[in-house]
Amino acid sequence: MFHKRCRTLTLLIFTLVIFGIIMIRSASRVWAEAKFGDENYFMLRQLIFAGVGLVGMQICSRLPLEKIRPHIHKLYFLALLSLILVLIPGIGVLRNGSRSWFGFGSFLIQPSEFFKIAVILLVSQYLSKKHKIKSFRKDLLVPAIATMVGFALILLQPDFGSGIVMVCAIVVIILSADAPISYFVRVGMIGIIAMGGLILSAPYRLARITSFLNPWEDPLGAGFQIIQSLFAIAPGGILGSGFDQSMQKHFYLPEPQTDFIFAIIAEELGFIGCVILILLFACVIYQGAKIALSAPEPFYCYVAVGLVSLFAIQVMINLGVVVGLFPVTGITLPFISYGGSSLVVMMSSMGLLMRIAKMEKSA
Repeated sequence: MFHKRCRTLTLLIFTLVIFGIIMIRSASRVWAEAKFGDENYFMLRQLIFAGVGLVGMQICSRLPLEKIRPHIHKLYFLALLSLILVLIPGIGVLRNGSRSWFGFGSFLIQPSEFFKIAVILLVSQYLSKKHKIKSFRKDLLVPAIATMVGFALILLQPDFGSGIVMVCAIVVIILSADAPISYFVRVGMIGIIAMGGLILSAPYRLARITSFLNPWEDPLGAGFQIIQSLFAIAPGGILGSGFDQSMQKHFYLPEPQTDFIFAIIAEELGFIGCVILILLFACVIYQGAKIALSAPEPFYCYVAVGLVSLFAIQVMINLGVVVGLFPVTGITLPFISYGGSSLVVMMSSMGLLMRIAKMEKSA
């Protein structure tokens, strides 16, 4: 059974990655030709990232997790240190107003992507030692502090979207540990107030909220991206305009190979293409949920829940942003959007899921 689950998950990931590379070629062709003089620029780089991700997935699928568990706190602090270092001018690379990357030649690495995995491992390890969550202060204070310290550092970059995805994944893990709902009600109220303060404290976040509520109020500014996204989706119809036939990628939708690639998919492949892609995402989530339910002990179950939640929440937020249901967050579409750190980390996390699936045999 575990072999079948690994094969199915591998096939789904390969299908999504290959589809993503093909759509990146289509979505970025015009932009890449104008900016770099090579219409295959982004596609070739994504192929390199996919190769690194494949290596990462293979390594993670063979990791001796039982030997790594005693050192999870060290991995967490290393990931936390990377979040601090990236904020230092001269070390972190400033791009589009955010200091979120380390630069290695022409390649960029985003440490927040690695921190998400590290905090999932740390929280899972901590909760696995608890037979039952009885008190927030005794049982959940450490996970809360570990998560919020990372969240604060990610906000300083600033990268509000990545921070929200991470926090939501941790909340799902804690819910799966059977924590009382009353804790989440109280923490949720505090979170809503804090989020309101964060939005009001940064003009760009407030602009995203107002543009979400009424993008036509500033159609050439804050509302431009979502308006162009909707202009791409609307003509797609049932079957789409055809592969590589998008009009919005001709400098209407900025950098269409990144966060808004789903709009190009909708325009070129139509409703049918979008449904098939969403079904592939749903299959990955379903396989991950089955792996979590079959995990041999709580730690591995919580890790699987966290990894699947991280994937599912990113998919949900990205699709919601593209169709105008959520404010613009800068969250990539897993396996599909252009981005090295996102692809490598997501493929590696799927490797961890496969490792947990393999452990079912010896359970």
